[in-house]
Amino acid sequence: MNTGNAENAGNWLAVAGRSGDVVVSSRVRMARNLAGFRFPNRAPASERSAILTKLKPIVLGSRLSPQMEWVDLSSTTSGHRTSLVEERLISRQHAMGKPGEPMHARAVAIGLPERRLSIMINEEDHLRLQVIRGGFDLSGAMDEIDSADDAIEQRIDYAYSPRFGYLTACPTNVGTGVRLSVMLHLPALKITREIEKVKRAADDLGLTVRGSYGEGSDATGDFYQISNQTTIGKSEAVLLREMEAEIIPSVIAYERTARERLMKGGRRGMEDQAWRAVGVLLHARLLSTEEATQLLSRLRLGIALGVVPNLDLPLVNQLLVAVQPSHIQMAIGQELTQDQRREARASLLRGKLGEAFAPKRKPPRLIRPDTPEPPAGPSNRPPDGGDR
Repeated sequence: MNTGNAENAGNWLAVAGRSGDVVVSSRVRMARNLAGFRFPNRAPASERSAILTKLKPIVLGSRLSPQMEWVDLSSTTSGHRTSLVEERLISRQHAMGKPGEPMHARAVAIGLPERRLSIMINEEDHLRLQVIRGGFDLSGAMDEIDSADDAIEQRIDYAYSPRFGYLTACPTNVGTGVRLSVMLHLPALKITREIEKVKRAADDLGLTVRGSYGEGSDATGDFYQISNQTTIGKSEAVLLREMEAEIIPSVIAYERTARERLMKGGRRGMEDQAWRAVGVLLHARLLSTEEATQLLSRLRLGIALGVVPNLDLPLVNQLLVAVQPSHIQMAIGQELTQDQRREARASLLRGKLGEAFAPKRKPPRLIRPDTPEPPAGPSNRPPDGGDR
């Protein structure tokens, strides 16, 4: 089994970032296609192979990152592909492939060592560039992806219409081809049943609210991804300003207000929920992915509220990826049954959190070997008189 890169998985989660108490990560995706080729869903296998052959040296030779890792999805294992989905470096659709030709001529390039930049080849479009950052940092992600896009565009011609903008396989991406997404942790809005208001407001604003892994995924553990729905008719600057200066700050404020109300109305109850989660995570012997995610969500809320001290949010963010099925198998180094994964997951969480909660030992007192023994006196004379 290809064990991938479990030790470095999710490096972008190692930073809490701005508004990290509510925002887990910010992501910008950009859809691009080559001029003169059909879109991947219309192109025969030979044409998709030609696209892959053309793009590989361009992507690897454009100095987009200190190092680039190239993963040919047709020659790696399903476990490795799933781990890339769990790390949010590729989409589920890219990991599954096209019916009848599941993995033919598909690849992803990953920027190292940070693993923030990834470029999917022959997903829905010829190129899907993506940058993901910890916390609320859409501007930083946009700057980084613009640099990568410019570097590639200097070496190839994109499919572009002066009237419509960048041409894409899905009409909703035509125009800028840019999709902005923010992953939010909204447990208080879920508890107070106000999350439905947020969903309705987002829909009115032309946004989508999805689960952690985008289209078709559920919001396990109170994690929600909010994205712009269409890209035509608005510039990148307008899309960015709306998300960064207006919409997401409002959602963050709603969540923080709901947390304050919960604490004022029942601090003891919130403390109980957080510490119950800690108790189960430290002692359980079997945990499913869903249960582990929900418990980590409660722990994350407890840390953000200050009722669970001396623990960092980035540790919980990284554990949310580490408990996913393929990451558990990569950590063990072999394929496991569902029961074996539940046992390994519980063991991993006991170990990681047990270490984090362990009291810090004071360093031992150093005694210099050349320190002279103090002279015998009334305070250190042996009880039997010593020198008699």
